[in-house]
Amino acid sequence: MSKNISDFPNVESFKGVEMEAVDPRIYFAAERTLLAWLRTGIAIIGLGFLVARFGLFLALSRNPQQTTPTITGSTVIGTGFVLLGALVIAGSALQHVQFGRTLSPDQRPSHYWTQYSLVVAGSLSLLGAALGAYLLYSMLR
Repeated sequence: MSKNISDFPNVESFKGVEMEAVDPRIYFAAERTLLAWLRTGIAIIGLGFLVARFGLFLALSRNPQQTTPTITGSTVIGTGFVLLGALVIAGSALQHVQFGRTLSPDQRPSHYWTQYSLVVAGSLSLLGAALGAYLLYSMLR
């Protein structure tokens, strides 16, 4: 079901007001959204690491003489959370790139390194994936 502008009664008050074509706030709003997803991904990675290592702590507290770590449910779930957090960060960076390509040069801020947030997101995603790989390796050896 498609809607017309006349379907929204509050829009009548904005008729005649033109949106400014040169508005870098659009890019900055997209960057704030990316940073919010980065925080969410970091929190998921941290929670996953905590869950994975808490299972190891419980196993060692039950049997201090145990030398080989056992695979527990919390280790598997925690590793899954770590990998999910890395995917959230990578997906949000990809979405930010796709949105940035739709902006005209006038809507991008001048004298601003727009790739910095993507470098940070890519680094965090790779580090999260490396942590997930380490947890998988330590779980399977």
